This record gives sequence, C-alpha cells and structure tokens, in this order.
Amino acid sequence: MSITINKNKRALILVMIALSFIVISFSYFYYKDVNSSKDPRITDARELYKKYNAYAAQNDFVNVFALLDSVESIYKSVNHFAESFEVGVLYNNRAAAYLTMAIYDNAPEEYMLLSKDSLIQLGQISVQKSILIYENWLKEYSDKTSDQINIILDKDYLKALEQYSEKNKNRFLKNRVKEIETAQYETKRRLSVAYTNLGIIYRHKEQYEQTIESYQKAIELWDQNLTAENNLNILLGKDLKKRNLIQKLFPPKRKEN
Repeated sequence: MSITINKNKRALILVMIALSFIVISFSYFYYKDVNSSKDPRITDARELYKKYNAYAAQNDFVNVFALLDSVESIYKSVNHFAESFEVGVLYNNRAAAYLTMAIYDNAPEEYMLLSKDSLIQLGQISVQKSILIYENWLKEYSDKTSDQINIILDKDYLKALEQYSEKNKNRFLKNRVKEIETAQYETKRRLSVAYTNLGIIYRHKEQYEQTIESYQKAIELWDQNLTAENNLNILLGKDLKKRNLIQKLFPPKRKEN
C-alpha cells in the first residue's frame, strides 16, 4: 500500500514539475515575443520613463525634468512619435511638476529664483502644449478603425526600420496599432487631466471664467474625473462629491504612457 502511495506521490510531483516547466516556458516565449514587438527606436525612452513615478513621489524635480527632457529627445528623434500622445504625457507631467512646486512651495535650490507666478506660467505653457498635442492626435486617430490606422502608419511609421526583417516590421506595426487603439480612449482621459491642471492654473491666476470652462471641459471629456468635478464644486460653493463603493473597488484603468 505504501509503495503505491509513494508511486502516486512521485507521479504527482513529476506532473507538477512538468506543468511548472510548461508555464515557465510559455511565459518566457510569450514575453520574449511581446518584447520583440516593441519599437526598438523608443525602447530607451520607455525604460527611462519607468523611473518617473519614483522621482515624482519624492518631489525630486531636478531628476523629473532631466528625465522628461531625455525621454522627449528620444521621441522627437523619430518622426512618428514627435507629436504623439506619449509626448503629450511628458508635457502634462512637466505642468504638474511646476504646479506642485508653485502650490506647495517645495522647489529645489535650482528653481528657488523662480517666483510662484513664474512657475505657474511655466506650468501653463507646458499644459497648453500638452492639450494641443492631445487634441491634434485625437483628430487624426480617435475615430479610426484598425485598418485605417494601418493605412496611416504605412505612410511614416515604418520609415527608418528598413534594416529589420519583414517579420519584425510587421510585429512592430501590429503592436503600434494596438497601442493606438488603447490610446483612443485613454488619451481622452489624459486630455481631461490636462484640462484639470489648466483649471488649477487659471484659478491661481484668479481667472475664474476660464477656470470654470477648463473644469467643465475636463468633465465633458471624462465624466469620472472627480478632481475636476470637486474643484468646480468648490468654486461654485457646492458640496463635494465622494467616490461611491463601485468607483473605490473598481477605479478606472489608466496607462501612463
């Protein structure tokens, strides 16, 4: 009896090992394939950007601006990405950094000579550039099907990729189409956040008509933008709105880049 049990245990262990090997092998080849489909021209930009959240959380603005400049220079070196939604993200991040320094008076030594008004003005320049990029990008891509996106990308995206095999170029193209399809709805929320930042800027400049218009535009773009809604409620003397249980349990998914 014990021999049978031991045999069963050994068989079970062997099965588990085999299953583990299959899972590991699948994961390896899956992620290898995913990584190989990433555009090699902007890989360094995306790797650099992974450090952004850590710098921002620490209010390390010197590294924040240095990182954003480095990432932007990579994107700008590739025609397709020069005015892409990714660059819009960078400008809105700059705006958020300038606003944080201005509002919380926590600018590092390198920015101490700039007044609060100067920091807010720099934030406005950055966020308006972000809005322009987002809106132009949405005009071109927001209503396009995957086939239409392919046609657009065929004009400029594959340029400077001639050194890669057709198989790899097709991988790059397919992956970019998916990224754009995701960005079609994500960028509207990004634009909503940018308009929220613009509203904050106008409020600090005491330009209240523009403040209200910016918050209303933000809510129009994304009706779950509670920050814009409550900022508007404060301005209009209304009660603040709290997130309901569903919103707390299932916050909307957002991608940074």
